[in-house]
Amino acid sequence: MTLVELKNVSKSFSKGDETITPLDDVSLQIDEGEFVSLMGPSGTGKSTLLNLVSGIDRPDSGTIIVDGTEVTRLSRGQLADWRAANLGYIFQTHNLIPVLTAYENVELPTMLLKLTRAQRRQRVELALEAVGLADRSDHYPRQLSGGQEQRVGIARAIVAHPKVVVADEPTGSLDTQTSEQIQSLLQRLNRELNITMLMVTHDSDVAAIASRQLVLDRGKFIESQTATV
Repeated sequence: MTLVELKNVSKSFSKGDETITPLDDVSLQIDEGEFVSLMGPSGTGKSTLLNLVSGIDRPDSGTIIVDGTEVTRLSRGQLADWRAANLGYIFQTHNLIPVLTAYENVELPTMLLKLTRAQRRQRVELALEAVGLADRSDHYPRQLSGGQEQRVGIARAIVAHPKVVVADEPTGSLDTQTSEQIQSLLQRLNRELNITMLMVTHDSDVAAIASRQLVLDRGKFIESQTATV
């Protein structure tokens, strides 16, 4: 089943007198439960694509559909509600709130959902358990390692049971060993929880953990590979 679909999507920006087109009439389908990685030179539209799929930005033309909802037709208010219920975002630099505990950081997205306190607690505890941090729920970001902070960020991304998780360089700020641990965690969440993932990375080894790898250059997809493992 197709979960994410981009149809003839284009996006341009003005930079001085120059017009930059990071996405030029691109189309893409991502199936439910699929793990897709996206590579390409800097400035080629990888993060732009994530922002379009997540409704943070709008295309100049084309259509984006996620789980049957045409995201490009939603108003700003509708987009906020849709994003809270359907999309998780993993950042490169964690973006945790330093004055909140791991539990409280993970709980934040659930505050936008119509859940009881007991339901929120259950989701937060399950998310922290899924990333191996059930015993660190009362720790503040300053009390966690970089890898643990990223695990909290991942738990926050999955706590609302989103339709799709987008990840922008999720291992970019980590050392090699910690990066490998996060890669394994993302693979496990994809396989065991059937979480659909779209990940941007500059690292070909990280890209290879996905079931499908795309390369974006000069506004077009120029390569597509399917993992053999």
